[in-house]
Amino acid sequence: QVQLVESGGGLVQAGGSLRVSCAASGRTFSSYTMGWFRQAPGKEREFVAAISRSGGSTTYADSVKGRFTISRDNAKNTVYLQMNSLKPEDTAVYYCAADPGGLYVRIRQNEYNYWGQGTQVTVSS
Repeated sequence: QVQLVESGGGLVQAGGSLRVSCAASGRTFSSYTMGWFRQAPGKEREFVAAISRSGGSTTYADSVKGRFTISRDNAKNTVYLQMNSLKPEDTAVYYCAADPGGLYVRIRQNEYNYWGQGTQVTVSS
C-alpha cells in the first residue's frame, strides 16, 4: 500500500509561483512512476505532468508546458510540481498519483494505482 500526501497549495495572484509537494510512504519510492493531475470546478480531472522513476524523463500537458516543472527527490520520497506564471485557469485541486513498478512516464489516470487526497490551488486575477 502506498500513501500519498500533498501539501503546498494555496492562494496566489496571477503571474505568481507556487510549489506543491507530494510525500509518499514506502521504501520503494524510487520504483514509482509519479504524476500530477488536476480537477477544476465542474470539469473532469486532467493530466498535468509525469516523471519517471529516476527523474530522467518527464512529460507535460500542453497547457502547462514551459510554466510547470515536475521533479522528485527519491531520498526524501517526495515529488514536486513547481508552478510559475500561474493563470486563473490553473485554479484546481491538484492530485499526485503513483504507479508502482511503472517503467515509463504515464499520462492516463487509469495507469496509476494510488492517489493522494489533493491540495487546492487558487489563482486570482
